[in-house]
Amino acid sequence: MRSLPIFPDLRAFLDWCARKGDLSRIAEPVSLRHETTAVASKILRGGGPVLRFESLRDTSATMPLVANLFGTRERVAAGLGLGLEQIPELGAFLAALRAPAPVAGMRDALSRWPQLQAALNTRAKIVRSAEAQEVVHEGAAVDLGMIPVPTCWPGDAGPLVTWPVVLTRPHGTSAEETLHYNAGVYRAQVIGRDRLIMRWLAHRGGAGHCRSWMRAGEPMPVALALGCDPALLLAAALPLPEQVSELTFSGVLRGARTPLVAGRTVPLMVPATAEIVVEGWVHPGDMAPEGPFGDHTGYYNSVEDFPVLRVSAITHRKDPLYLTTHTGRPPDEPSVIGEVFNDLAMPVFRQQIPEVKDLYLPPAACSYRIAIVSIDKRYPGQARRVMMALWGMLAQFSYTKMVIVVDEDINPRDWDDVAWAMATRMDPSRDVVLLEKTPMDYLDFASPEPGLAGKIGIDATNKIGPETHREWGEVMTQSPEAEAFADRLIAKLRIGA
Repeated sequence: MRSLPIFPDLRAFLDWCARKGDLSRIAEPVSLRHETTAVASKILRGGGPVLRFESLRDTSATMPLVANLFGTRERVAAGLGLGLEQIPELGAFLAALRAPAPVAGMRDALSRWPQLQAALNTRAKIVRSAEAQEVVHEGAAVDLGMIPVPTCWPGDAGPLVTWPVVLTRPHGTSAEETLHYNAGVYRAQVIGRDRLIMRWLAHRGGAGHCRSWMRAGEPMPVALALGCDPALLLAAALPLPEQVSELTFSGVLRGARTPLVAGRTVPLMVPATAEIVVEGWVHPGDMAPEGPFGDHTGYYNSVEDFPVLRVSAITHRKDPLYLTTHTGRPPDEPSVIGEVFNDLAMPVFRQQIPEVKDLYLPPAACSYRIAIVSIDKRYPGQARRVMMALWGMLAQFSYTKMVIVVDEDINPRDWDDVAWAMATRMDPSRDVVLLEKTPMDYLDFASPEPGLAGKIGIDATNKIGPETHREWGEVMTQSPEAEAFADRLIAKLRIGA
């Protein structure tokens, strides 16, 4: 299935981008305060290349800074080793891994070798030495100022680490039990030479692990891997089921086992090919106010207390790169990644809700706040069942505040089509479902209460059976003969050519 080479680290992917003419080196001095973000944002909105800032102002750090890594859908697909047109195929493959069908004979068993190989790739590869630990800073030598962390927006509280793969494990497990690890992308505010604020929301895996250590009254080991290979970065961003470790799942996406090495000062295994690894401990009761920072909603979030990470070591390659991103009103990098993940997840959606023909999460709606679903409608009330199923399918969809259900003749990715269906197949007094006091991302300032809000479902499907007591309208279509005649005449006269 994989059509591109395996990218063992970030550098291999950047080299591939450079050969494709999709990487730009910027030698002009650029400030870490707002300017790198302003440049990256404009380049992303224009579908431009990966950026490598070689000269940075307002910092003592000398590392080059890389931005806009997944600023196009094509580069997101490439990070998975695929062309964009292969994403549905990978989605079907991942759905088969999630719920494999019974084996029907030897030939069928042999045809499933790729699935077996993928399963084998979930086993981490433990190594004794690693590029990520070529240089080690411990104790008094620890200084987060050596990393060129930008301040993205004018209202931000300070420098913000935005693309870390944060590794945690639950209390009661050992460092070797990597199947229990969580790898999440959680932003981290720099508040000192050796301190970071870890912002993980309550429903995230890292926060769950933190609660288990705090209940035990013990400090929790944490590692931030900066500048990971593209497969690990994307696996950490995927909304995987809670029981699936992103760290091991990255081997499926990479097409090779994930190399890990023991941390220097924490009992965790860390990515061996990362550019930089920050190790440290979260202690019970050690909290600090985080923010405000510009977020994916296009607003600054409110200030709230989150755990403090006391950094015990920084390790890195001899000539490290620092990978960054920014969040803001879409389009931003997370929304571009979300577009590809939408298509990647379609086969899983259909596994859970078989009547779904297509599902679209408009990037402009912060990637998941609104969902438009087309279905093969067969019975009364089916649209409402689909709404409820979607809201309960994954934790991420508990934050989807609006679900619009349409028939399969409507293209959910075409707003004109959706608007027509809503205008002609939906009555507000009959076809609107309202829920109260449901979970919501507390970054949503429209919510009546932080973390608690309503949901709306709109049934814009044709009404059948007891759903209506009126004769339902018939959609107008031209006769095939007239359509064929029109095509012939237009081609003959070259009208509009």
